[in-house]
Amino acid sequence: MLEQDNPEGVSQSSLKELFGLPSEPLEQDLRQLAEKLKARKLMLATAESCTGGMIAAACTDLAGSSEWFERGFVSYSNAAKTDLLGVPGMLILLHGAVSEPVARAMATGAVLRSQAQVTIAVTGVAGPGGGTEAKPVGTVWFGWQVDGVLHSEVQRFAGDRASVRMATLMHAIKRVNELLG
Repeated sequence: MLEQDNPEGVSQSSLKELFGLPSEPLEQDLRQLAEKLKARKLMLATAESCTGGMIAAACTDLAGSSEWFERGFVSYSNAAKTDLLGVPGMLILLHGAVSEPVARAMATGAVLRSQAQVTIAVTGVAGPGGGTEAKPVGTVWFGWQVDGVLHSEVQRFAGDRASVRMATLMHAIKRVNELLG
């Protein structure tokens, strides 16, 4: 960036913080993910609810992501989870959209409805409203499919909506890297 383009002297890192752009650790995790997927000739698909496409956007911010990123599904509503990913409506009725069975079904649906072999799925309560005693704001269920094996876990993140969504993005990428070995 030229000085004349930045008369206020705003640093790149403060711009990243201000606009919620990927941090350096996240960028490193994304580059590591890209290398692992390319080395194994695998493609990634995402199925996102509470992050609304943030994971896919972070992945495709990397130049060359078309070599390893296949597609992203944004399934914010229950109907979208059913229509786009084939999540059974009865599963949502029985367990709620923010649940392990739904996260796992989203991860499986992303594999079945794409050309990807690896998937990340997230469904959660980002806030500020929508939380319950059983599923407070910050509750996020994750699903990953790697090497034909389904993995899932729940996390509870603190903070405001933006913080919960960013923590979800960072955890999803970090964990899929671990699962890829």
